[in-house]
Amino acid sequence: MPKKEPQTQSVLADLPPAKSIVKLAIPATLALLAKAVYNLVDTAYIGMLRSDIALTAVGVTVPLLLIMVSIENIFAAGAAVLAGRQLGAKDSEGASRTATTIIGVSVIIGTVLSIGGIVFLEPLMRAFGASDASLPLAKDYAFWMFIAALANLPAQSMNCAARAESSVKISSVAVITGALLNVVLDPVFMFDWGLNMGVEGASLATTVSQFVTFFILTWFYASGRSIIKIKRKAFRPSWQLIKTVAVIGIPTAVIQICLSVVASLTNVAAAGLPQSDEIIAAYGVVQRLILIGCYVIMGFMQGYQPVASFAFGARNEDRFHQSVRFALKGSLLLTVLVAAVYILLSRPLILLFNQNPVIVEYGKQLLISQVALYPAFGLCYMMTITYQTIGASRYGLFLSLIRQGLFFIPFILALPRFFGVTGIYLSQPAADVLTILVCLCSIKSMKATASRNMAEV
Repeated sequence: MPKKEPQTQSVLADLPPAKSIVKLAIPATLALLAKAVYNLVDTAYIGMLRSDIALTAVGVTVPLLLIMVSIENIFAAGAAVLAGRQLGAKDSEGASRTATTIIGVSVIIGTVLSIGGIVFLEPLMRAFGASDASLPLAKDYAFWMFIAALANLPAQSMNCAARAESSVKISSVAVITGALLNVVLDPVFMFDWGLNMGVEGASLATTVSQFVTFFILTWFYASGRSIIKIKRKAFRPSWQLIKTVAVIGIPTAVIQICLSVVASLTNVAAAGLPQSDEIIAAYGVVQRLILIGCYVIMGFMQGYQPVASFAFGARNEDRFHQSVRFALKGSLLLTVLVAAVYILLSRPLILLFNQNPVIVEYGKQLLISQVALYPAFGLCYMMTITYQTIGASRYGLFLSLIRQGLFFIPFILALPRFFGVTGIYLSQPAADVLTILVCLCSIKSMKATASRNMAEV
């Protein structure tokens, strides 16, 4: 312990902000990309079943996946910011209480979510766009996703606590181990030479792997190696603490919730078009590919957030603004690179998961349309994180709502009715144009609010 704390303080307080962010962002991004492997590996192996209905069924569960991630983020992201501020103010006991309490609350929420999801499984799948043909397989896949919630929610909270203290190495080891295990277990559970469980086997393999990640993180905190201590006496839930964490975390979670709503509405819009099953199958593949791009940006932001939170809590205004400038440039650069890769390799990427020429063509066009103005996502997400960090969560909440909520939803409800599948292609770029305009108008206000709130901390 005595040796580790100075190292953490050095990363968060002493290294140049750009180096601190990169040092924390690289392992965080690798861990998130490993997490993306869960979904891509499932989709790739399911594509080997040579069943378009199986791929459609998995596509139907994309909104469910995004909802679960959003629920994880409400408390986990909020706890990371608050604990980071507390560490910056040299309140390690407060950080331990925050993390312990939120992990305990995550266990309770995960249990409720698991039971409720299983009870209402069929109506949920119907609401997400499942047809009579895809419903049975969608239910098989979603059942184990709800079981996984028992491990995923507390694991994400532990992950964020590790991020707040810059212990990203254990986070990376836990997530990457689970991802590699999933690669091995998927074919064993799915195919006839193994357990022959098909689509359900893919979901079960993922669930087993995610429990392994949970147990690795639990061991880390139980061993006493962490700076933030997870201990029974630190579990002191209060309305004020939960409210504070939730207010900080909701903007990040809302981004995920909006992605889920968008995925569901897109499936519903596609359901009224010719070749609807093929469009939904293609969109399911595209959404999983898009998650990789999202995780690249989120990983970078996970490097930025603890550095900015620590500087804000320590009232180091110069360091805070240096962090903001670097994060702004970095998020824009990364989104441009992600967009370029997806546009140039759109067809080969879809072919990795399905060889049906109809699905491939829909998938190519959908992928290009999703990333045509992808810097809107990086800019909006970076500013949402910053507003969270400086205690202006209401405006952060507004920013988190605009891209995939206030702007996208009207377009996806209206454009496909007039232009068919072309309307689906146009909806995201139209929303992104408006998002960029709002964010550019908010940058000056963000800087002024940060300086004012820092003086009041």
